[in-house]
Amino acid sequence: MRYRRSDVAGGSYFFTVNLQNRNHKTLIDEIDLLRSVFSKTKAKHPFNIDAMVVLPEHLHCIWTLPPDDSDFSIRWRIIKAAFSRGIAKSNPANADQLDRRERGIWQRRYWEHLIRNDNDFTRHVDYIHFNPVKHGYVSRAADWPYSSIHRYIRSGDIDADWGISNDFMGNFGER
Repeated sequence: MRYRRSDVAGGSYFFTVNLQNRNHKTLIDEIDLLRSVFSKTKAKHPFNIDAMVVLPEHLHCIWTLPPDDSDFSIRWRIIKAAFSRGIAKSNPANADQLDRRERGIWQRRYWEHLIRNDNDFTRHVDYIHFNPVKHGYVSRAADWPYSSIHRYIRSGDIDADWGISNDFMGNFGER
């Protein structure tokens, strides 16, 4: 059975991408490398990052692709491969990973969701920005350094105290 992905040129997509080892903090330890990899990928395969948060072992983001392009999977392949090549080898890959020329850093799949409308977009941006609070890294979303929330605050779209008094967990179907 073939796994089906959304295929909408110019679409906006929400993604969750995880490290294979959920106990590592590689993404924030290697944040400069991650930023560089994203920048180089965007230069070759343009896309807009509408919102993003990087946590120690996973990230969430919303991308909007160019009007004539629906291929987000090539971008993720490039990002994951370049990031993996850029970090020091720490643990040996197993036979399956060696066969696939993988380092065992990322989970093979990722979650994607095609954004359907403005409300869907807003709810996913809120989810992204609230995620460091949800996971207990900070008590205020604006205190997490690896988040696009700072761009939203600078632009005046939200206040620096956004999310403190709201019950976002109930709004996302999570407990």
